[in-house]
Amino acid sequence: MRYIRKAWHWLTSMRTALALLFLLAIAAIPGSLLPQRSLNESNVNDFIETNGKVAEIYDKLQLFDVFSSVWFQAIYVLLMISLVGCIIPRSWDHYKAYRTPPTRAPKYLEKMPLNATGHSEKSPEEIAAATKTMLKKWRVSEVSPDKDRAGAQSFSAERGYARELCNLIFHIALVAILLTMAAGRLVHYEGQVIVVTEKNSQGQTQEQAQSTEFCNTSTSVYDSFRAGPLFDGTGLHPFCFLAHDFTADYLPNGQAEMFTSNVSYAAGDDIFTDPETWEDYQLQVNHPLRIDSNRVYLQGHGFAPTMTVEWPNGEKRTQTIQFQPTDTTFFLSEGVMRFDPPAGMYPDLFERRQNQIAIQGLFAPTAEWSGESGKLLQSSYPAMLDPAVAIDIYRGDAGLDTGTPQSFFSLDSNLVHTGQLQKIDRVNLNQGESVTLDDGTKVTFDGASEFANYQVSYDPFQGWVLVSSLVMLVSLVGSLVIKRRRVWVRIRPGANGGTDIEMGGLARTDRAGWSEEFHKLHRELLELPDPDEVEEDELYSAD
Repeated sequence: MRYIRKAWHWLTSMRTALALLFLLAIAAIPGSLLPQRSLNESNVNDFIETNGKVAEIYDKLQLFDVFSSVWFQAIYVLLMISLVGCIIPRSWDHYKAYRTPPTRAPKYLEKMPLNATGHSEKSPEEIAAATKTMLKKWRVSEVSPDKDRAGAQSFSAERGYARELCNLIFHIALVAILLTMAAGRLVHYEGQVIVVTEKNSQGQTQEQAQSTEFCNTSTSVYDSFRAGPLFDGTGLHPFCFLAHDFTADYLPNGQAEMFTSNVSYAAGDDIFTDPETWEDYQLQVNHPLRIDSNRVYLQGHGFAPTMTVEWPNGEKRTQTIQFQPTDTTFFLSEGVMRFDPPAGMYPDLFERRQNQIAIQGLFAPTAEWSGESGKLLQSSYPAMLDPAVAIDIYRGDAGLDTGTPQSFFSLDSNLVHTGQLQKIDRVNLNQGESVTLDDGTKVTFDGASEFANYQVSYDPFQGWVLVSSLVMLVSLVGSLVIKRRRVWVRIRPGANGGTDIEMGGLARTDRAGWSEEFHKLHRELLELPDPDEVEEDELYSAD
């Protein structure tokens, strides 16, 4: 039992709380330096593949899942217990100190760090009344001569209790931040979705573009979704938004300056009204759209090429698919499209599967051709000024009917290696150009639209985190600015009439500025002029 008590005293000491707070900050460093599964699992997998044994050790230490790791949560919980264990006894001690009258004046006030004496022609009763008036904002206790250590009437005053109160509020607010952040992580959700906009960067409407509307009605509509352990996937706030366009402002060197997307949105029953009546909003980076405690952020963008395949019988299929940027500066992107031929051309299911078309390659918003042959596609600017594609065209079983999930940005290499997909042609196409395959099938590059990556976040405790943070900052300033100090006044009848006055002062914390306040009290009680004013009067008289 004795060891348990010692462990509890150690855990609830302020020194331990500070150590745990610094340890928590240090523990969060790997979460900012290493990719995290909760944010981007593909980046974690790439890191593990390229770093071998070291990455495997990191994975065993949960460094790719820092904020959900056992050791991080253990530090988090210990910090909260330590802070609560510090706050409760300190709050009780502060309450008892506040209820306790100020300490009686010591016998020898001249030994105090700050002391002063003086004589007034006023009676002791008048000085006593003046002392009470002067110290009306202080906690004051009056001591009669029979109880005073020096046998005279004295006053004890203390000020600055709010310093300790602000200190306690600071720690309570810190606990509140930890609790509200933890509660928010339990019930929050966050999803990302890619939406191809109605217009491309040149303002041209893409009639064949994918749906430009997103509705927050199910977790299945997101491209990626993660949520806290207490969120069961239901209870989403229904709202929809329509992405009209996406524009990016670039510096001459290609660096992005600002992203903007004009959207229209509706919530609740307004979803079923005419989209023309929905509210408009200009979505920008760090300026989210707020709907029913949800926040819609504009995170990034990319390009979605549009390809049309025309079969020999004249039937067409058009797709607009987003490509993944491999160069985040000039947006050279890669991706894949898969086309199923018209059912009428191949009544036999097996034969139709053998004639599926797959297109894989690169897209450049502003094409630049390099290499010895001048056919190597690069991108020279991130805006879509001269779009082009460099593609490989395959025919065969593209895996559309297998029901097996496939990558959005690359073909299944096994299908190519086994010969189920055979490369028919490799070609470079500018916007509007086409190529005709050996069987008469025509592939056309129609252009591209821009897509925007939107993130929907929900955390009902975010407002409480903000309030707790503001309270913590204000209380911290208060605990640093407010000074705890004491002052004593002892008065005696003078030998030749009037009143003799003794004063003493003591700062419980930093003395900075306290001496000026003490001497001001002394001058006020004795009705003495301010030294600065005296110097000015003398200077004026001399002139």
